[in-house]
Amino acid sequence: MSRSLRHGALAATATAFSIVSLSACAAGNNAETLKIRPDNAATSVGSIKVQNVNVITQPAGGEDGPAVVAATLFNEGTEREVLEAVTLPGSNAEVKLQAAKGKGPIVVPAGGRVIIGGKGNAAAVIENGSEAARDGDVQQVVFKLSRTGDVALGAGVFPAEGFFKDFGPSPKAEAPARQPSPKPSSSASGDAAGEAEAPGTGAEGAQGDAAAQGTDDAAVPAAH
Repeated sequence: MSRSLRHGALAATATAFSIVSLSACAAGNNAETLKIRPDNAATSVGSIKVQNVNVITQPAGGEDGPAVVAATLFNEGTEREVLEAVTLPGSNAEVKLQAAKGKGPIVVPAGGRVIIGGKGNAAAVIENGSEAARDGDVQQVVFKLSRTGDVALGAGVFPAEGFFKDFGPSPKAEAPARQPSPKPSSSASGDAAGEAEAPGTGAEGAQGDAAAQGTDDAAVPAAH
């Protein structure tokens, strides 16, 4: 192959690569566009690696309700770590931790991992989620571990839709519909009215009986 042909092939390859790169950049992190999982925050401190960190809010935009922190913690050390707390610097939000079995601390076993978020996994629930984070923002999250200490990083905030649907908070419970008060039936009302108008049961009935009795007594002739 001549030198000019080689140069032409290299130029065509470089152009094609540039087009693909620009197309990917234009799509950004929109998972629905690229059909891939969005980028997730990750970091490591010592033997601890924290990956796939996201703050996931309620599905409907602007809806009040709890949010959650989703993450995977790996422990490459020889001793277990206990996740003592998760905090959100810059906010007053409280994050409540719950182990997968519902009791005890969240433990990252030696040489193992723990998943936070999703059905059957440990949970980190932000009670006032709408105040702590807004969709599209980057929220600072700090994982406080018993041996390693604080592990901090910035996490993306996403609604519980698409890839995050199964890792988001439980939907906000709706108040039960108010039941109308029962109304008396027409037959019951009629019976009550009939009883009230029955002769001889009211004061007028009693007076009528007394008058009739007086008339009969006056008609009886006196004995001689």
